[in-house]
Amino acid sequence: MNWTLEVVVVPVADLDRAKEFYADRLGFVVDHDTAINDDTRLVQLTPPGSGCSIVIGKGLVPDMPPGSIKGLQLVVPDLQKARAELVERGVEVSEIQVMGKNPRPVPDPLDNVGFIYFSDPDGNAWAVQQISSRA
Repeated sequence: MNWTLEVVVVPVADLDRAKEFYADRLGFVVDHDTAINDDTRLVQLTPPGSGCSIVIGKGLVPDMPPGSIKGLQLVVPDLQKARAELVERGVEVSEIQVMGKNPRPVPDPLDNVGFIYFSDPDGNAWAVQQISSRA
């Protein structure tokens, strides 16, 4: 039996600001934006090509302090291209960092060990890792 992670709740203070950041700055697809009443709203967004979405909202999501999620990680096949895209969209993103050494030869020296980092407007922290091929 497969057990797949499909949704991660990301705590935010301002839903509209967060939706704009994830959709317009990061390019996540807005799967749905559902307002049930004035106190209950859910927005589900999915990174392009991902099987896992994020949910931001109020009312039906766990009560967590905005910005308390650290260590969310995206994977891309080309870290330099991903970084350039984020910069072009106005995201404050770190320079490329190499974390360690590859244990075996890889097609690109950034594979597995190349990372960039950014945070959303609430301080939820994200990493982006390059993996262009898997063994």
